[in-house]
Amino acid sequence: MTPLTDQNTHPIRFIKRGQIVTLANVPPARTLLELLREDLCATGTKEGCGEGDCGACTVVLGEAVDGELQLKAVNSCIRLAHSIDGMALWTVEDLATTNADGGDGPLGERGAVAAERGGEVLHPAQEAMVQCHASQCGFCTPGFVMSLFAMYENHVCKGRAITREQAQQDLSGNLCRCTGYRPILDAAQSMAALPRQSIDAAGLLQKLELLAPVLIPPEADLANKSAYRSPRTLSGLLSTRAAHPTAQIVAGTTDVGLWVTKQHMQFDHVIDVSKTRELRCINQHPQHISIGAAVTLTDAFAALVADRPQLHDFTARFAGLSVRNSGTLGGNVAGGSPIGDSMPLLIALGASVVLMNVRGTRELALEDFYTGYKTNVLAADEVLAWINVPKPTPDEFMRIYKISKRFDDDISAVCLAISMQIENGVVIKVSIGVGGVAATPVRAIKTEAFCARIGWSKSSVDAVSGVLQAEFNPITDMRASAAYRVQILGNLIQRFWLESQGLQNINLQAFNMEAAL
Repeated sequence: MTPLTDQNTHPIRFIKRGQIVTLANVPPARTLLELLREDLCATGTKEGCGEGDCGACTVVLGEAVDGELQLKAVNSCIRLAHSIDGMALWTVEDLATTNADGGDGPLGERGAVAAERGGEVLHPAQEAMVQCHASQCGFCTPGFVMSLFAMYENHVCKGRAITREQAQQDLSGNLCRCTGYRPILDAAQSMAALPRQSIDAAGLLQKLELLAPVLIPPEADLANKSAYRSPRTLSGLLSTRAAHPTAQIVAGTTDVGLWVTKQHMQFDHVIDVSKTRELRCINQHPQHISIGAAVTLTDAFAALVADRPQLHDFTARFAGLSVRNSGTLGGNVAGGSPIGDSMPLLIALGASVVLMNVRGTRELALEDFYTGYKTNVLAADEVLAWINVPKPTPDEFMRIYKISKRFDDDISAVCLAISMQIENGVVIKVSIGVGGVAATPVRAIKTEAFCARIGWSKSSVDAVSGVLQAEFNPITDMRASAAYRVQILGNLIQRFWLESQGLQNINLQAFNMEAAL
């Protein structure tokens, strides 16, 4: 069916500063940052890299999840404007209040400060930045403040302390080229000492209920002519996809958003799966977990870490928190980037993907999903619905390694994931996923076959390194040379051997630096 070209779209409704905002005639490919700066004149939100790396554009979104208000910091530069329909939105302009605004009781010492500032009362996230001298040029500051605001609501307002490590992880997607991070991290930890100022979660939940869409039958939904559709049910999504097989499917748009900001692409018709109810679920089964394609990376990784705690450090290095809060596991898998970090991990874990259309369902191993560089077996009317991940066995030894130029917020040069079962010194089972060495994420089939039933010893590990190094012919690009990638594969097998022998505390950052020398 020919995609729509009239650009008619449903109005976007969201809550800002406690009020319901309704905007009509917003093009389907318009970003949230464009909407803020150009349509709403909310220019406190800055435009930096345009690709979700610097965090200058950070805003906070709130939505009702299981009867509670959930707040997440996201990048507005690569987030489509229509995706915030039915949510609450905060930008840096929304945080400071005045004496006339009321608030959380007597202002005390802050009241005197507010008087000196013309009646303005800063939010603790802002006040902490001021007191810790955590801003110089100020361009990145609004983004840091919004990430701190989300941190404040998710930790301080819930009675949890913000550790230095927590602050570093939550701010990993915000870059500062002037002040450096020490005073900003100080500010993150100082917020709890300031007078409490929290949002009215109960009141916002009531207003969000007013924005909740009425679920309509799929056939009725097909009658509308909107260029931006956001089906709320799986049946509605499948029907919509069947009717519009050439429409652009989006979720968190952390990949597709770059097509808009960097390649200036426009879309006649967009199908947003991020609000499809069934695809937002994580279901526990006796032998595996089933992660819906629209589950955010933050939540998907949390589920994987719950089963395999050793994955925590790796998942924290996947982009920055604001990207993980928007991006979805299904989107990362469907995008099929050869340097996408989740796929080597999922391949090593034996994950499979479930594909669906109106005619039925099929399931296949993740490595069989890809046919070439960013291409896959999806039919025009199919959608990726779930990723099924087997649960760990008691004797599983699993590690994943990411090698990149920067420790945080960087793309891999090589990613290697290994899951191995050893019994009486003999390899019983091994599964190896690799990224950055071929046109797609791949399984190291030859190396796995070589490892079958071998004795797991220092001499055999040297042989395994050689087999893995010979299995792939990586390219040279801006991230690493082909020779470097081959060398790293061998080094990582050696590291896996050392860790399997009980050396568990090798410093990954130091290892990265040594490997680069």
